[in-house]
Amino acid sequence: MEILKVENLCKTYGKGETLVKALDHVSFSVEKGEFVAIVGSSGSGKSTLLHILGGVDRPTSGKIYVEGEDVYKLNETNLAVFRRRQVGLIYQFYNLIPILNVTENMTLPILLDNKKVDQSYLNELVETLGLKNRVGHLPNELSGGQQQRVSIGRALMNHPALLLADEPTGNLDSKASKEIVELLKLSNKKYKQTIIMITHDYNLALNANRIITIDDGKIISDEKVQS
Repeated sequence: MEILKVENLCKTYGKGETLVKALDHVSFSVEKGEFVAIVGSSGSGKSTLLHILGGVDRPTSGKIYVEGEDVYKLNETNLAVFRRRQVGLIYQFYNLIPILNVTENMTLPILLDNKKVDQSYLNELVETLGLKNRVGHLPNELSGGQQQRVSIGRALMNHPALLLADEPTGNLDSKASKEIVELLKLSNKKYKQTIIMITHDYNLALNANRIITIDDGKIISDEKVQS
């Protein structure tokens, strides 16, 4: 079942001689439950693509459908609801709230949506993420790997249509990086979570089911990963 469809997506900055094409007629689709890595060097357009997929930045032209809904036909209020409910974002630098503990950071999207926290699901996530003994800790009391685990938990709390990870291991050592990738793979298998991960590291991308390579704002290859 197709969960994401991208049609002729373009994003430009500037005009005339200073015009920069960050994305140049990008089209692809993603099936529910796929783990897709989007690979490219710095400046290739991959982060711009992720931000547009997540409703953070608007395209210059083109369309994005998530679960059949034309995302950029939504008004600003409904687009904010889309970001909160349909998208889970994992950033390189965690973006945790420093005065909130692990549980509070993980459940923040639910509380902002005025919804009741599913305590059994929260407990399951905490256990799965190896944070059982850290639930009362603040971000500055956690290692980088533990903070990224919290951000994964926060991204998963709303059962999003898409989990978008922007260089999720870019700020971690090799051991923590491996653990985070394994957790992403686990969420993909255990919760059938659709994941799109941006990375410049091709070896990291090999953990996905599929690799899309982007260069100068264009898709230059789209291949399945042999398991």
